[in-house]
Amino acid sequence: MPEKLNPGALTPETLALLLTNAGQRLVTAEQVRSIAELGDLFSVDGTINLIQYTAFLAREAEGQASE
Repeated sequence: MPEKLNPGALTPETLALLLTNAGQRLVTAEQVRSIAELGDLFSVDGTINLIQYTAFLAREAEGQASE
């Protein structure tokens, strides 16, 4: 993994690794891609903004909690 990461432009593989390390459970690049596709979160260059990704997950969780 590179020394400096741009949280505004992460590859699915890098984001999956960060999430795995932060959460102590396996998150795969395919899972990240699936969520990014669902939320239309991919940038033109194929990267994902960590803040937008997290916000999307929070909105999804909030919507499920109110159901």
